[in-house]
This record gives sequence, C-alpha cells and structure tokens, in this order.
Amino acid sequence: MHFDKLRILEEVLGNNYRSSDEHLFFCPFCKHHKRKMSVNISKNTYKCWICDSRGKSIYTLVRKFGNHFQRQKWQSFEESVNISEFDNIFEEKEEETIQRISLPKEFISLANKNLSLTASAPLNYLRKRGINSADILKWKIGYCEDGEYRNRIIIPSFNRDGNCNYFVARTWAKDWLTYKNPPASKNVVFNELMINWDEPIVLVEGIFDAIVADNSIPLLGSTLNTHSRLFRAILTHSKRVYVALDQDAEKKALSIISELISHGIEIYKIDTSGYEDVGEMTKEEFTERKESAIAFDSNALLIQKILQI
Repeated sequence: MHFDKLRILEEVLGNNYRSSDEHLFFCPFCKHHKRKMSVNISKNTYKCWICDSRGKSIYTLVRKFGNHFQRQKWQSFEESVNISEFDNIFEEKEEETIQRISLPKEFISLANKNLSLTASAPLNYLRKRGINSADILKWKIGYCEDGEYRNRIIIPSFNRDGNCNYFVARTWAKDWLTYKNPPASKNVVFNELMINWDEPIVLVEGIFDAIVADNSIPLLGSTLNTHSRLFRAILTHSKRVYVALDQDAEKKALSIISELISHGIEIYKIDTSGYEDVGEMTKEEFTERKESAIAFDSNALLIQKILQI
C-alpha cells in the first residue's frame, strides 16, 4: 500500500527523493525551486520546510492537487483502519464530530475528458452562468445523470483535510425542485480546503456567488451565528472580511456585520446593487466592486440601520 500511495503522490506532485522515512517533493503551495515538501506516508503527515504548509492527512494534497481518478484510487486504500489515527483520540471534541459524507455514487466529474452526451446539458447550463472549464476543475464540479440526484449539477465541499463534508445539488432542468441537498448539516466551512486564511475572505449567499468571488465562503441560505464553525473559523484565522450578500438580504448582512465588528473583525461591505446576486456578475465586475467596497465601523453600521427603518 505504501508503494501504491507513493505512485499516486508522484503523479500528483512529481518526482521525489527519499530521506530516511520521508519523501521530499516540490511544494505545490509555495512552489519553491527545491524539494522542501516532506511527506511521511507511514505517519500520514506532510510539511513544507519553506512555507510551513502542513497537515495530518496526505489525502489533503491529493484532494487539492490531484484529479478525480487519483482521489478515487487513494480513497480505495483508506478503507483499512490506520492505527496512527488513534494517537490523537483524546484531542478536542470538535475533531471527533467533523462531518464527512460521500458524494452520490452516480457522480460524474465534468472535468473528465471523455464525457458522454448526457454531459452537454449541465455543461451548457454552467456556460450560461459564465462558468468555464477552469472553474469546473477548481471546484470539482460534476453531475448525476440518474439516481436520487438525477439531472443535477453537484458541487462538493471539502474540509481542510480534503474530506467531503457537504455538497450542493442544483438542477438544470425546468419545472424541477431547484435544490436537493444532502441530509446533512450545513454547519460547515464550505470548501475550506480552498480558503486562504492569510488573505481577506468574502462572505456570499450561494455557491454560484462563491465561484465568482475569489477566496469566498457561501452561507448556503443560513445566517452567521456565533455557534457556527464558520464564525469560529473567522475569529480564529481572519482579520478582514468582505460581505457581499444579495440585495434582498440587507438586514441579514447588517446583522452579520454587527456581530463581526463587535468581535474586532475589520469589515467591508460590497455593493451588489443592479444584480440579483453576485453570481450574475462577471469576475471582473465583482473585483471592481470589491476594490471600492465600503469600510464599516460602529458609526457606519448605525447609519445603515437607521436608513433601514
């Protein structure tokens, strides 16, 4: 199994050389010109000695930088119990309750090269929304042509360790229920695997908004309460947050802004007027609006609340 996993890592990260129990690769995060990403397959850990990117699950690297087939192959090796995972059995309770779900068994990646004719409908729908092949690859977008999620585009969410914790299922067909999401909690940081906490984050309403807005997290129709994982993650990692909710969610936006300001977070509000949601904008238009976003403090918040009365 060690050799099989190493072969997958070589496909994903390139050639390596061995140093004791570790394999040294080029770091895919900082792209340093020397092999400084140390991977220990036996201990299931990795660390870059330059940028300090690290993790306790090598699958994170495969999930983030590999393709659908490489991820599937790696997961087939994960079915057996890894004894080293019990080393941290008494760590904080939150780690024990991390949500993990499976994608529908009928899921087909739209990043595949040889797609059937059934893929034309979801691809056409995505193109009409301004979503290109690079977006499809980045967001691991797929679809189901049959099963419970038939005729639906599937956009998965992965936690920081690369495990699927939620997915959005949106139909492209008319006269169908628009969304049919999994029977799982929305209390996740959607696609935290792709979030760069060293940069400002953007809070948006839905998943198609998030595809337009770089380094963004969709609220999935929920609000941001103080007990949510997202709220805790923001307080832990982020210093600046942009809020870009739909025009009809102004009160919700001000409530979120108020809560984050009270916890010392630097807040900017992006003007989304003229559009039903961020997902209708081009990426260039959103970037321009982000650059001209209004900084909010307690006084600005009070004025906005008065105007809402």
